[in-house]
Amino acid sequence: MSADRASADLTQLEPKSVWTFFDQMTKVPRPSKNEERIQHHILGLAETLGFGAQRDDAGNIVISVPASKGCESAPITVLQGHLDMVCEKNTGVEQDFNNDPIRTVIAKESDGLQIVRANGTTLGADNGIGVCLALAAASDPDVVHGPLELLFTSDEEEGMTGAKALSPNSFEGRRLINLDSEEDDALYIGCAGGRDTNLAWNFAMLPVAVGVECCRVSVSGLRGGHSGGDIHEGRATANRLIVRTLLRGSDLQIVSIDGGSKRNAIAREAIAVVCGPTGTTSTLKAAARTVGAEAIAESFEDGIRIDVTQARADDCKNAVSVDDTARLLAALMGVPHGVMGMHPKIPLLVQTSNNISTITSGVSGNQLHVEVGMLTRSSSDSRKQEALDQIDKVGELAGAKTSHDNDYPGWEPNPDSELLRTCSRVYTELFGAEPTVAAIHAGLECGIIGERVGKMDTISFGPRIEGAHSPDERVWVESVRKIWKYLKAVLAELSKG
Repeated sequence: MSADRASADLTQLEPKSVWTFFDQMTKVPRPSKNEERIQHHILGLAETLGFGAQRDDAGNIVISVPASKGCESAPITVLQGHLDMVCEKNTGVEQDFNNDPIRTVIAKESDGLQIVRANGTTLGADNGIGVCLALAAASDPDVVHGPLELLFTSDEEEGMTGAKALSPNSFEGRRLINLDSEEDDALYIGCAGGRDTNLAWNFAMLPVAVGVECCRVSVSGLRGGHSGGDIHEGRATANRLIVRTLLRGSDLQIVSIDGGSKRNAIAREAIAVVCGPTGTTSTLKAAARTVGAEAIAESFEDGIRIDVTQARADDCKNAVSVDDTARLLAALMGVPHGVMGMHPKIPLLVQTSNNISTITSGVSGNQLHVEVGMLTRSSSDSRKQEALDQIDKVGELAGAKTSHDNDYPGWEPNPDSELLRTCSRVYTELFGAEPTVAAIHAGLECGIIGERVGKMDTISFGPRIEGAHSPDERVWVESVRKIWKYLKAVLAELSKG
């Protein structure tokens, strides 16, 4: 393996059992909807460790772990995480997520704290670290615990289809610890629900008139991030910036427009090929400078670039009409993006948001098919529906065909949870400070699991992870050590019955 393809040796880190499992996971490709290899890997680990394991038709795996000696009478605790990962990479990075391992790097932040990240791609600490914490808890002989079930779900990132396939008979435990949170001083007891929306158009493409200018507009250098966990930070989205730039042109005709890659990630890059009257290139270059400066001032992301270059004539033989182009750009500006409302009773919690996730275009015959994908999140069903109605009406006015998919429920907070009381007490005793008890705007599987399986006593916690769903993803080594210590203490307390 060449030096640029090498990975760090994560097994040197502590806790060794957790990092050894994660080091193995980084070598097994596991993009959403292509998880057969990681499932076989997990089943092989269970067999090696002597645990019974079952995989259902949806790819969910349940591993049964006997209790520590003397703790057999304790109720079953379910440790839950998901096996798939978001696959994002920086431009110019060679990575086949279906076949290549993740190239890991051990580094230090500016404050001197040690982190693990990937070399130009997502790391998969979301939710690989949670899975590995569960595996380590089950296999480390020094961990005291009652009976455990390890529930590893499939396809969480692109539809939560694994969790949706669960039933009351999928596992026995009714006390669940989800290990998919990303702040090590917080206990989560609720999350938002969500729904996908697609707006689609088929535009007639016409021969481009002689003498028009054709140019390529590209947006790059954005931070991107998680469309739930980072949406409140006001990060720039490439899909909005390219529209803002194009709207400053006149009589434009779109040849193609594409941006973003994942429904649950803030778009980091976008590109469009357009043509227009004489002077279009200089007009859009001026627009790019203005919009780029505005975006940097708005988001404090210094790396934002909006470039306008001349396109080849062969790339611009046919284009969408001026009127249809204006209609499409108006719709892309009209649909909401970002925070749409804060929770009225929980400080600093986003209640409702919408992310313009992806824009894709492709030519079929003499038509350009354009599709815009969005993910709407809310902890309020009525507010979520209001946002969806707003998107529908914008699409209706713009002549789009609208469709919805992947509706999933939120997780209603239960402040009287017995599991919460235990976890809060253990945290305070262990670290000398009370944890933050909160809900999260990102989507966790807890609400779906509770809906599909029945009444569950559920909590979520995990180590510090930042930049999830983007190539900036990183996990703090000391935080993994902290959560490992905490998980062991919680399991020991729960083992008492």
